[in-house]
Amino acid sequence: MTKDAIKDSVAATPFKAFSLRLTDGTLVPVPHPDYIFLTQGGRTAVVATGGEHFRILDLTLVTAIEFNPPSDKAA
Repeated sequence: MTKDAIKDSVAATPFKAFSLRLTDGTLVPVPHPDYIFLTQGGRTAVVATGGEHFRILDLTLVTAIEFNPPSDKAA
């Protein structure tokens, strides 16, 4: 996944929440553009995950951007 593809998703108007799919299958939600920071070099993203928690992601491990990720809540 390229920095530009993620950057385009963050800058989309109107913004649509998405998740980043990692190589191990993990989904990292990005519910708002303020929740993600992309480094200038384009290899790393920092995603706020709630409260004081965050994930630092190597973008070479991101395989997809998912705009309709499955809900963790049972219907």
